[in-house]
Order: sequence, then structure tokens, then C-alpha cells
Amino acid sequence: MAAPLHPSLDSTAPRIQPPAEAVQLSQRARGLHPSLTLAIAAKARQLKADGQDICSLSAGEPDFDTPTFIRQAAAQALEAGHTRYGPAAGESALREAIAGKLSRENGVPTSLGQVLVTNGGKQALFNLFQVLLNPGDEVLLPAPYWLSYPEIARLAGASVTVLPCEATAGFRLDPQQLEQAISPATRLLVLNSPGNPSGIVISRGELEQLAAVLRRHPRVAVVCDEIYEYLLAPGLVHHSLAAVAPDLAERIFIVNGFAKGWAMTGWRVGWLAGAEPVIKAASALQSQSTSNVCSFAQFGALAALEGPRDCVQTMAAEFNRRRSLLSEGLRRLPGVTLPQPQGAFYAFPDVSACGLDSMTLCDRLLDRVGLAVVPGVAFGDDRCIRLSCAVSPAAIEDGLQRLERFFAGL
Repeated sequence: MAAPLHPSLDSTAPRIQPPAEAVQLSQRARGLHPSLTLAIAAKARQLKADGQDICSLSAGEPDFDTPTFIRQAAAQALEAGHTRYGPAAGESALREAIAGKLSRENGVPTSLGQVLVTNGGKQALFNLFQVLLNPGDEVLLPAPYWLSYPEIARLAGASVTVLPCEATAGFRLDPQQLEQAISPATRLLVLNSPGNPSGIVISRGELEQLAAVLRRHPRVAVVCDEIYEYLLAPGLVHHSLAAVAPDLAERIFIVNGFAKGWAMTGWRVGWLAGAEPVIKAASALQSQSTSNVCSFAQFGALAALEGPRDCVQTMAAEFNRRRSLLSEGLRRLPGVTLPQPQGAFYAFPDVSACGLDSMTLCDRLLDRVGLAVVPGVAFGDDRCIRLSCAVSPAAIEDGLQRLERFFAGL
């Protein structure tokens, strides 16, 4: 029998136990959850290495290689001697390219001083939350959400208020729900489109309605996580809130990176863009924490932005095919409710009809049929599970068959 996936998410269990006879952990450390998606992916790999028959649909990582021209650019930069400390905010050429990309492609006028290059999108979020939030501030988080948002907010001393978005409503945030949730303590709203884990894409009309609410609350800033912007179902368009509502641009911050669109997860290159005083503060924080992002990796990222996009389009088209395969297969299963994912590479079905909470369900799926997926409780919705289509079509078919076999045995 496989051990439980993540006992620390059990409300009856402590999060992280402090050492009995040693240096005591801080309150921040005691309240911190390790990433459940990384933990499950690692556990699935270990079980497979131990000889067990495992199908993993848990990873949030493209299964493609980084395009050759990007790897070559990094190798050339390495050979050219780009191996030393660089500017904490990032190489000027890369920051200029990111600013140009935001200005041209996203319709968000941006200058070099408004861009910080970070160690992946996660550090961009961490830096932003640290320089914007004080203890007692409130972060509004539509659910389902990417599981690191609440942890990063709490590390900044903020409280998190979850805004549940129902599967029956397509996981959409209702503007009236946002209006009612804003309190005197609200400092930041988190938006993620295309969304992880739901795959929703926020339309221009929806952004306009949310902007109308935000105009009535000038103290509330917004962080827009756009890391999946190129992974869209056919016919859909990604819109940046700062382009839809340019009058709010001074309090809108964009987080993005190279991990998903260019299959560069291990490169750890992301960015934060927004008002220059905030970017300056985030850069100062980075100078005292990690300093610059790996110098030669930044030149690979520069090549990605300046090079052809056919590789991005090819990967996006394949993810569309796989997303359809996964979605259609899930809808055929009895008791499964699935709002159609429109982007990214996930499906987030409501499986509450099986009568199990998401942690118990995922434990049993791994134990009984060798299927690794992620429990929805980690994303703020215990009725759902997250399945990834960032695997081969054969693996998706295998996973669906295992899921069907498990449900048939309930």
C-alpha cells in the first residue's frame, strides 16, 4: 500500500513539526506547506523507479525539450564568458525585450525600469508580495487557485480570503462577489488567466466588469499571473487587464516567464512588470536575497523572446489536442462534472459524486490503480482533482482507463 500523499494537509495533523531538541523553527516555517504538486510528482517517480506500475497525470511541466535555438544561445553565452554576477534586476537586453514584448503583444506600454527578471514566476510573486503587503493586509484569492499563492501571501504576513468560484458556473469570478469581498484591509487581488488548475480564460468582457469594481476601490492592487498566456484553445485570445483598463495600470502587476510557453521550467527565468517604484523595491529585495538570475540562462531567454514562435505554436497545438482528449474522456465517466478547460494543460473535474474527499480519493487512486493526480483541496476546492495533459496521449488514455476502473469498483 502506498503511503499517504501528503499527511500535512490533513487538518488533524500538524503542518511541520519543530525539532524536539535543537534550534526552534520560526512561526513562519511552522505554518508552511511544501508544494503538494512537487511532492506528488516526486512520489510517483519514486514508485515507478521502485518497479511499480504508475501512471502520473500530476506534473505541471511541459514534456517537450527546450527548443534547440534557445539552448544554443545559452551555450554560446556560456562560452562567451557570461558567467559572472550581473545586475540584480536582470540583463538590460532581456529587460528591454520583455518591455517591448509587453508593449507590442499585450498592449501594456512598459519601459526597462518597469521590469524585473526573476528566478521563475514564483520569485516574481514572492518579491511582489513582500514589498506590497504588511501584516494585517488582506489578499483576495479566487478559488480554485494555484497552490503557492496563499503560502506566499502568508509568508508576507498577510491574511488570505478565498472567493469560491463554483464548477457549475465555470469557475468564473462574479464581479458582485468581488465587490462584496473587498474590505478595508484588502490590499491585493490575484488573477490567473489562463488558470491553473481550472484552465479558465478570463474574457475581455469579464476583465472590464472586474475593472469597474476595482475603480471604486483605489487602494486595491492586482497581480495578474499570465504564465500560460500562449496555451489557449483555438479561437481564444489572451487579454491583459492593464491593457483593458489602462487607467488602473499603476496598480496592476504582471507576472510571467518562460517555463510553460517555451518548455523552460528548469531554467528558472521569469519576470515581474509594473509601476517603477514597486519594481525598484522588488529589485532591492532580490539584491539582498538571490541577486541576479543565472547570467547565461538569461541569454537563452532573450533568444526565446527574439526568436521564431513556431515552436511555441507547435507545443500549444499539441496541448490543445491532449486537453480535448482528456476532457472528452473525463466527461464520459459517470458522476464527473467538468467545466471545459480553455487554456493551460489541466482539467479540474468535480468528482464529489464518488463520496470521497480529494485527499482520500487521490490516495486510493495511487494505491489501487497506480494513478497519480493532485487533490483539489490543495487548490481550494476539495470536490475536485487536477489532472495534467502535459504527458503523451497514450499516458492520458492510460490514466483515463485507470480512473474508469477505479470508479467502477466503488
